[in-house]
Amino acid sequence: MSVIDQIKGGLIVSCQAEEGSPFFEPELMGRFARAAELGGAVGIRAKWPDIPAIRRACGLPVLGIDKVYVEGFEVYITPRFEDAHRIAEAGAAIIALDCTPRPRPGGETMEGLIQRIKTELGLPVMADISTLAEAIAAEKAGADIVATTLSGYTAYSKRGEGPDWGLLEAVVRTVAAPVIAEGGISTPAEARCALDTGAWAVVIGAAITKPTELTKRFVGALAG
Repeated sequence: MSVIDQIKGGLIVSCQAEEGSPFFEPELMGRFARAAELGGAVGIRAKWPDIPAIRRACGLPVLGIDKVYVEGFEVYITPRFEDAHRIAEAGAAIIALDCTPRPRPGGETMEGLIQRIKTELGLPVMADISTLAEAIAAEKAGADIVATTLSGYTAYSKRGEGPDWGLLEAVVRTVAAPVIAEGGISTPAEARCALDTGAWAVVIGAAITKPTELTKRFVGALAG
């Protein structure tokens, strides 16, 4: 069974912490991943350098990214082939990357990067997109999976509170590749709705792995 088939119909937990978080440590992300595995998740979305620790802690396939911030460029999710190569060496089963048409460092193109990952690294590619046009272009370029991850994170895309249901519905209706719902999903009911809409799988991050954000939601409700 392929790794894409393994994640079908399931929950992928994004185990990521940014600098300043008390969980900004690879071993702690490994524990989050193990907890997700015990809860029934089918995969983990994670970034370098946490991937090796996560693979030691749990047996789920890792959808790997590398967040690389280069001055003058908006693309930071696995922007270059060298970043994809680093993730592959760490043991990622799927490489996820920004598949918007925005310029990337080194002059690489989205199309060229997808092809190099598939041919040189032999791994499937998950395309993070923010619009239907980007989903179509990514599939045409060879992406194996399309994900709604970047809705609201590009200057030309908009997403209100919660998931971008309109984008998910449009992408599911238009492309043949598996579509992963990611972004703004915070309840079991929303996750179920994503699958009912046609999503192949669902990614949830902050609603599971960011206790500070969860605490703020409760505190805000009590203060209101």
